Amino acid sequence: MVLAGVTAALHVGKLPPALPVLREALQLSLVQAGFLLSLVQLAGMGLGLAVGLAGESLGLKRCMAAGLVLLSAASLAGGFAQDATALLALRALEGFGFLLAVTPGPSLIRRVAEAGELDAKLGLWGAYMPLGTATALLAGPWLLPLLGWSGWWWLLAAPSLAMGALLWLALPADGRGPAPGHSAWATRLHRTLTAPGPWLLGASFAMYAGQWLAVVGFLPTVYAQAEVGAQLAGALTALVAAANIIGNIAAGRLLRRGAAPRTLLWTGFAAMALGAALAFGPGRDASPAIRTSAVLLFSLVGGLVPATLFALCVRLASGSDTVATTVGWMQQCSAVGQFVLPPLVGWVARLAGGWQWTWALTGLCCAVGALLAWRMTAVRG
Repeated sequence: MVLAGVTAALHVGKLPPALPVLREALQLSLVQAGFLLSLVQLAGMGLGLAVGLAGESLGLKRCMAAGLVLLSAASLAGGFAQDATALLALRALEGFGFLLAVTPGPSLIRRVAEAGELDAKLGLWGAYMPLGTATALLAGPWLLPLLGWSGWWWLLAAPSLAMGALLWLALPADGRGPAPGHSAWATRLHRTLTAPGPWLLGASFAMYAGQWLAVVGFLPTVYAQAEVGAQLAGALTALVAAANIIGNIAAGRLLRRGAAPRTLLWTGFAAMALGAALAFGPGRDASPAIRTSAVLLFSLVGGLVPATLFALCVRLASGSDTVATTVGWMQQCSAVGQFVLPPLVGWVARLAGGWQWTWALTGLCCAVGALLAWRMTAVRG
């Protein structure tokens, strides 16, 4: 299941290494580039809750496999796109496939995890996004000159299709869930949205995911402006994304050993605020080495946040039958953050004539995230 999430995340990570080329080819502004980064989240903004709500009834395995196949089909078609409009539309379709592929993950893990292993397994699940993104960021600069962006899109259609088939064969069949009637769905929806936990989880995830995508997504552009070679820029950005995996895995282990979720969340958000300030603060003409060290801190320790939120999601759902719905709501809120923050960061950078004030925006997100962490664990207690 973690590998299924990784192959889905490849499609999120395939764009940043191609972004400098696309900006030149299509004459995109930083704001437009930000929307191109975040467009994959469009489906999640409107349908995350609906997919989570339907998942238990329609079948978690079926939803995940269908999402992987849809991702492959949209990526394959995207390689044939002849204009930006078609590519953007197919990018939105990829977003729907991504949503179907990742929303059932925590609920499926909850079904198969052995007693006492749930937090550790969810920590591994939290690493699917940085691992998939890092792989695409690392491979993209080497393969794009050989394949072109169309070939890059076609190539990445293969692993998600293969993983969809493997998932279908490897996982046991979906059980007969509750009938997908209006009454059952309405009851789960009401129980999810009237509880404070899902709202706090969703807002926290939005504060984390939006700024992480903005910083990592724009790093190739930042390096290009600093005249760093494309291959080195891709490797450095991949390193930053991959560092997030360590934080996710560490959070799962620390939670298993009794660490307080509030402490992990506060530590993660504080490190993200500090890392962004060191990398992009005003009056700092950071070298690529210093900037990379700072964003490594941002990503590595920030990885404590998503794994902790996934673990809390299982605990804060109003019942075992609303875990998928709660995850869907988290994905929907996360998608809003990932849709809004990258173009907002690009807008701030354009107004300031550089990246020197973007840290203030990410720092504000961290402050809000820390406040939400306090409220969330207070509700849990």
